[in-house]
Amino acid sequence: MSASQFDEFDRRMRRITRRHTQLSKGYVTSVNDDGLVVAKPRRKFSRGTLRGVAIVMIGLMIFKGFLHHQLGPAEYAQRVEALSSGSFFEKAGAVLMAADPITVWLAGQFATYL
Repeated sequence: MSASQFDEFDRRMRRITRRHTQLSKGYVTSVNDDGLVVAKPRRKFSRGTLRGVAIVMIGLMIFKGFLHHQLGPAEYAQRVEALSSGSFFEKAGAVLMAADPITVWLAGQFATYL
């Protein structure tokens, strides 16, 4: 076997091994127009992304509850109102920071334990 043939063989083996590894994690079969059955790797949604978003949302809720507890309901509402009269980003922050039932409940829990 010449060097170019070996390189071609090696590239083909790497491609087959990579495809086999992808298919071993799950696959979906489909039929082409010509009747050929083709296996494609199944795309999996990353659980790390969902976990990260959940952690950020929980952290935001705890932060809001803590601020609501520290400032008090009147001062907290006043500051959110001040945010709502600002720029686009400040208005978006006011929507996110508005007191909701979970925030009020968390503020009550902080009052109990702090």
